[in-house]
Amino acid sequence: TDDDTFSNMFCGNSKKLIDVHLFALAAQYYSMSSLGVSTPLEDLLEALRGDNQGKTGIKTDEFMNNKKSHEVQVMSELVDNIAKYCGIKQVIDIGSGKGYLSSFLSMQYNLKVYGIDSSNTTTNGAHERNRKLKKHWRAYQSRARANVESQRLEKANDRPVQSEINCKAINEKLLNKTSSLQHQDQVTIQDLAPSCGFTGIATSETSKQTEVDLASRTQSDESKLSEEVLAILNVLPADAVEVFSSSRSNCGELCEEEKEQRKMASLKAKASKLRESNLYFPLTSCITAETELSDIITDLEDCVMVGLHTCGDLAANTLRIFTAKPEIKAVCSVGCCYHLLSEQFENQEDCPEEVWGFPMCQYLKDKGWCCGRNARMSACLALERVAVGQMLPTESLFYRAVLQVIIEEIYGVTKSDRHVGKTFSKSSSFIDYVRKSLKKLELDDSKLPDSCIMDYYEKYKHRMNELEAFNMLKVVLAPCVEVLILLDRLCYLKEQDNIAWSGLVKLFDPVKSPRCYAVIALKKQSCF
Repeated sequence: TDDDTFSNMFCGNSKKLIDVHLFALAAQYYSMSSLGVSTPLEDLLEALRGDNQGKTGIKTDEFMNNKKSHEVQVMSELVDNIAKYCGIKQVIDIGSGKGYLSSFLSMQYNLKVYGIDSSNTTTNGAHERNRKLKKHWRAYQSRARANVESQRLEKANDRPVQSEINCKAINEKLLNKTSSLQHQDQVTIQDLAPSCGFTGIATSETSKQTEVDLASRTQSDESKLSEEVLAILNVLPADAVEVFSSSRSNCGELCEEEKEQRKMASLKAKASKLRESNLYFPLTSCITAETELSDIITDLEDCVMVGLHTCGDLAANTLRIFTAKPEIKAVCSVGCCYHLLSEQFENQEDCPEEVWGFPMCQYLKDKGWCCGRNARMSACLALERVAVGQMLPTESLFYRAVLQVIIEEIYGVTKSDRHVGKTFSKSSSFIDYVRKSLKKLELDDSKLPDSCIMDYYEKYKHRMNELEAFNMLKVVLAPCVEVLILLDRLCYLKEQDNIAWSGLVKLFDPVKSPRCYAVIALKKQSCF
């Protein structure tokens, strides 16, 4: 397929769309899935892990909605693998909001997480939510202890030989996994980008200590826990469960066991010192491209920077901070709210020193490329949801369109810095919607009688089908605009000299989470 094939969708003279089917095919052709520019998540995880497999975590839907649960489960596993690959334990979550991702990374993966959000209210809410989540972990701890004790009582006197063999095999597998973790520096991402020259990253001392801790704990547990109990341990932080000793049969074994107990006590003492590092710290700060992280985080060290649905320019600034700060070794950013991006060439303003959300890469800057607000608004739509029957909110869109006519014709306003927001869901009728919206826009509604408002409604209601058709065309075009914005961010990373590998990775099910692509990058080993 080439550009000439798609040129016939518009009239040569009027430039109007005349072939909707061809328009849909062109939009599909230029979408992310068809362009083949993204890296499969499975390939990236395999390259990061080597021979290691991911762990089975707790079910986050116990304390999150389905959408957030899906996002946090997938992204936290990836971030943990990136952190292990880089041999680091600190994570900075930009735009952390209520702390869903931050708290899960901290509790499930024993990572030291700083969640930074500009809203003090949100940060305070994250503190409270994190406190409640810790109770969740205590419940799992109590359940694990009860199950361990039950297993011990049931099998202490008459444990089948086969059970001993199976349990030993499980522990050997865990030991092998630990051994593989100790050789992570042999893992490369050359399979994903052979030309990038990314040759691996040495494991840090903190990571090595964690591996020794895991190996010692596994050895002391051998032949004591069944496969079921190991599964329970797997959903807890590394230091969450006390290990119960099995029954003793003679003095020789007792002596050996005492040695193991002393060794375990020593390891637990070290673990308790490290426990404070495995925390989540919500912080309040406004992040820009010029932000000095060391001013916000006093113990800043080598870290991974993440962002789950960072809004507008924050996604672009996350990438700029990543490339500029030597402490940040990797980034995993999923952006959203494209309509709030600032554009350098949108208003033809000459502000060369200004930092803009779009474009980021030099190629589009040289072209003077501009999307415009309407296109960016379209990029926020969810084609996959519409495809499975989750239709657009036609009535609310119609309300907003008629309101626009009213404020232009009655008040002479064509542009405003204020927003109507989610007024539709709080309104009992069109009249109520208009009056609440005018108040938000700080326009006097007293000169506008109810009859006048309804006249506008009646005048345009027969065109609601046209509005729906127009919005469907916008939905079809949405993936094309989104891929332009995402490729701009990827090209920006490709232009940097200190990046070993960068790519676009589809993390989420787009029906559950429409903004499903992450921009991921790792710095060169020489930058460590």
